[in-house]
Amino acid sequence: MNQKTVEFFFDVGSPAAYLAWTQLPALCRQAGAALVYRPMLLGGVFQATGNRSPVEVPAKGRYIRRDFERFAARCGVPLRFNPHFPINTLLLMRGATALQMQDGGARFGDYCAAVFRAMWVDGRDLGAPEVVGQVLQAAGFEPAELLSLAGRQAVKDRLKAVTEEAVARGVFGAPTMFVGEQMFWGQDRLDFVREALAAS
Repeated sequence: MNQKTVEFFFDVGSPAAYLAWTQLPALCRQAGAALVYRPMLLGGVFQATGNRSPVEVPAKGRYIRRDFERFAARCGVPLRFNPHFPINTLLLMRGATALQMQDGGARFGDYCAAVFRAMWVDGRDLGAPEVVGQVLQAAGFEPAELLSLAGRQAVKDRLKAVTEEAVARGVFGAPTMFVGEQMFWGQDRLDFVREALAAS
């Protein structure tokens, strides 16, 4: 029998993706499911689908920030809305893709943890290359080496391909989770993910 899986399409520039990332590993363990990380470029998804960040609508932006704070409090995880938001995440998502492709992704989790924390707990300006370098070095990475990896054509092609696949499957925002062909958008749909796993 095939193992249950949850595909997690994400971009570190999304606070909702951060919140889902804090919860999905435990959810999948409890359900006996494999969590499959699918780094994508949210800017590319927005461009392809005509979607945009909810914070571009001032009233909705104010509401959703408070809603994210409620969700973080309910889950017992830290969250500070990044004062530098929005941040271009192309380099960051290429870094995630590069590490996922290297050595079976052994340090992929460490990278995601460092970047998500810098972005959504510490409020760092990850649009500045020197700040990215500081964050990576503090997490035990060699920044120059990782940035070199992120610049490889195979990495660029992989990130583009995953982003295009996401759009083709109906993704319009982050985070988006798939259980089989069932799609769930948003950190507030994790109960539906849990129910879909229980039924599969």
